Amino acid sequence: MEYANKTYSVQFTLLGLSSDPHLQVVYFSTFLLMYLIALSGNLFLVVIVIINPKLQTPMYFFLCNLSIIDICLSSTVIPILLFNTLSNDRSISLVGCAAQMFFSLVLGAAECLLLAMMAYDRYVAICKPLHYTSIMNKKLCLCFPFVAWTVGFVNSSIHVASTFQLPYCKSHHINHFFCEIPPFLRIACKDTRNNEIGMYFSAGIMVLCSFLLILVSYIHIISTILNIKSSQGRHKTFSTCASHLTVVSLYYGTIMFNYMHPRSAYTTDTDKAVSVLYTVVTPMLNPIIYSIRNKDVKSSICKNSTSEFDVIQT
Repeated sequence: MEYANKTYSVQFTLLGLSSDPHLQVVYFSTFLLMYLIALSGNLFLVVIVIINPKLQTPMYFFLCNLSIIDICLSSTVIPILLFNTLSNDRSISLVGCAAQMFFSLVLGAAECLLLAMMAYDRYVAICKPLHYTSIMNKKLCLCFPFVAWTVGFVNSSIHVASTFQLPYCKSHHINHFFCEIPPFLRIACKDTRNNEIGMYFSAGIMVLCSFLLILVSYIHIISTILNIKSSQGRHKTFSTCASHLTVVSLYYGTIMFNYMHPRSAYTTDTDKAVSVLYTVVTPMLNPIIYSIRNKDVKSSICKNSTSEFDVIQT
């Protein structure tokens, strides 16, 4: 009991990605560029959907929600990463660290569930087009994001509370670039078995079940595509499905790796590299893969550009 309250009066130090000055400059430039691409791409999608009535459909409603999640997730992690990369003071308060961990978990869980819901939406649109309007009604479309955010908040509240109830008397140096659960469990001076079991359980339920739902949805979608007579139509749809599945596999695979691998397999550098993939890379790729390559978005861009040009000419 002597160390029970030591956690509450301390600051933590995020060691970041590297202490090499040359690498720090490279990391700063790279992540700043990726952050700007993620922000501009996702904001661009949201604006395009809002101003174009033709894009205000369930599919683009979910895409807007995904973009908002990606903007928030990037903004929760990357600004602190950029600051710490070039700063000599890498300390972060207990409250700041808990807040970052809480919001990153909320957004990560919400994105996991939302991607599964988007796959279901595509399944209904392609496999049951005649019933699409009745199935994907307004009530269900509003319910999906609400469930995703609610589950995210509940899951995050439980894990953050249990993580910061642990005493950290070994060290307050976190060998990571943001406040994430696995590195904290490594420095706790108390048995963390219950925390690990809870982490494996929630990750297994949310990530694995969501991924399986996506996989099943796309199996049905692909079987439906195979019945398309036009080879061009099949190729185009397969290309889109492959792009979606690539991003989904990258996101789910990296999360499952970090939150479900055994403690004995923990390697700091690998875990940091994997975390970069789902906190930095995926938010940057999502608007490109899901939207900017989409013909409806392209036509909307061209139409708005043409309208603006006509206004300037007149």
